[in-house]
Amino acid sequence: MNINLPYRPERPAKPRNAGITMMMDKGLSTIEAESYIENNAPYTDLVKLGFGTSVFSSNVEKKISLYHEAGIRVYFGGTLFEAFVVRNMLDEYIRLAEQYKLTVVEVSDGSMFMHHSQKLEYIQKLSKNFTVLSEVGSKQKGVEIADEVWAEMMKTEIQAGSWKVIGEARESGTIGIYHSDGSVNTGLIDLINKKLDPASVIWEAPSGKQQAWFIKQMGPNVNLGNIAYNDVIPLECLRQGLRGDTFLDFLPGEMKEFKPDTDKYRKLD
Repeated sequence: MNINLPYRPERPAKPRNAGITMMMDKGLSTIEAESYIENNAPYTDLVKLGFGTSVFSSNVEKKISLYHEAGIRVYFGGTLFEAFVVRNMLDEYIRLAEQYKLTVVEVSDGSMFMHHSQKLEYIQKLSKNFTVLSEVGSKQKGVEIADEVWAEMMKTEIQAGSWKVIGEARESGTIGIYHSDGSVNTGLIDLINKKLDPASVIWEAPSGKQQAWFIKQMGPNVNLGNIAYNDVIPLECLRQGLRGDTFLDFLPGEMKEFKPDTDKYRKLD
């Protein structure tokens, strides 16, 4: 920390189980990754190599090594997992993850149909050798999952061996746990929090407003994902009350009594 300020919420040290930030890498070069690490490594727990970008990005193996050396765990996005599974190539996917020395994998079914019992089998199998993140929710507009079913799916995936379950939102933040206008589906979120330990869920929250909502509702150590590479430090500011949306949230009571000097804002004659 460059500047010491009191009354900031405590943040657990890495490796941490709560307060996780997952950055979505959508094709950063190795030079961009090095620059990112210099400034953001202390605040980044996971990097997801988004959807199928690893197929086309140059020097992926070197980039993964850079992240690992900085203490950041890396995994392929769930869409790549599905691309292998739909082609009946799970064993090839496992070998690919081992080739790149990944310790984390994501199991999802957002782009393809997969019976939930089959998804649980994938989680059980992969969790023997990897840390598994599983994602719940469809990437397709118009596919509705009842709130009770959604929460139950998350619960059974944790039981099957997932370390964390991810609430789907895509990088747009307009689907899954959000309405089409980007607002939070509060009924679904409340139900999930009743059914699961909140620390077991990573909420995809690509926009600043969504990040602020979760922090204000669940505290500074809520797990958040799909964060853009240039939004990780701004998110840390939100977590620690150093942006307007959460500025007063973590201060002592007497400091929250903000009373503007109304005379200052009167129109001058």
